[in-house]
Order: sequence, then C-alpha cells, then structure tokens
Amino acid sequence: MPFNLPILLTWLRILAIPFMVGIFYLPTDWLTLQERNIAATVVFVAAALTDWADGYLARKLNQTSAFGAFLDPVADKLMVATALIMLVQLGRTDAIVATIIIGREIAISALREWMAKLGASKSVAVSMLGKIKTISQMTALPLLLFHSPLFGLNTHLLGNWLIWAAAVLTLWSMVYYLRMAWPEISRRGGASG
Repeated sequence: MPFNLPILLTWLRILAIPFMVGIFYLPTDWLTLQERNIAATVVFVAAALTDWADGYLARKLNQTSAFGAFLDPVADKLMVATALIMLVQLGRTDAIVATIIIGREIAISALREWMAKLGASKSVAVSMLGKIKTISQMTALPLLLFHSPLFGLNTHLLGNWLIWAAAVLTLWSMVYYLRMAWPEISRRGGASG
C-alpha cells in the first residue's frame, strides 16, 4: 500500500469522522449547541477541503495510485453518509433524503465495481450531472450542520432546499449511470454472482 501526502490527507478525512460525530456527544456543559454546530461544520468543511487538496496534490506531485483512487471516494461517501445520519438524528433533514443519497451511493459504487470487473468502467465514469449533485450536497451539509442564521441567510431552509435538490439529482444521475451501463448489462445477460 503506497503512502504519500495525498493518501495521508484522505486518511485524515476518514479520521475526522469520529470527531465530527463526537462533538455532539460531549457533555452539555463543555459546549453549547451553537458551539457544537460550529465545531462540526468546521470539521466537515476542513475534511471537504482535504478532498480537493488530495486530488490536486496527487496530480501535481505525480503521486496518483490505484489505492488512492479507491480510498478517496470511500472517504467521501463515509463523510457524507455520517453527516446525513447525524442530521437525521438532529431532526435537521428527512430520513428519506438520507436514504436516497446513501442508497444511491451504494448502488452506483456496486455498479462501478461490477462494470470495472467487466472491463467497461468508462461507461459509468463520473458525469457533469454527478458533479452538480456533489456541489449541491457539499454546500447543503455544512449549512445544515451550522443551523443558524449566517449573514442574514436562513441556513436551515437553504440547506434543506439544496439537500432535496441533491436528492433529486442523485436519482437523476443514478438513472443516467444505469442507462449508460445498460448496453453492457444487457449484452452480458444480466447479473452474475
């Protein structure tokens, strides 16, 4: 397993997850709810920035690797799924949104893995639609974690609009990926176990 700066940043993103969750389990006399919200938002945003930084550094330093390409999306999905589950528990978003987004991530990850085994991974490469979904989602989650007015903006309302938009885009992009993979699926005769 290679170890370099981009992979270290990816591991730090994974290690940030228990800290983000743990903030909400600290004794109430340690941090107010608003302080918890701010701390969780800072951890999430810092982790999101490492996602950008690890990809940039891997390309810039010519340190791309198969392991890094595997670990990076795993770290992203763990961070997003954890944030969504926390937000459902805090009553800041609906379970249906979390189910749609997490379920789609599992389904598309499995589809990509299967297509890679078939040698047809290009048919499910990341699309612009998927990138727009990610932007909507990664903007919504810190707004919902912050959960207080910011520069006159109702972060809860804006975050919920964006997370619902991300859920719709999630379904739309899942249909897109399935349509792209369908010729290969039907050519191979369906599922194999």
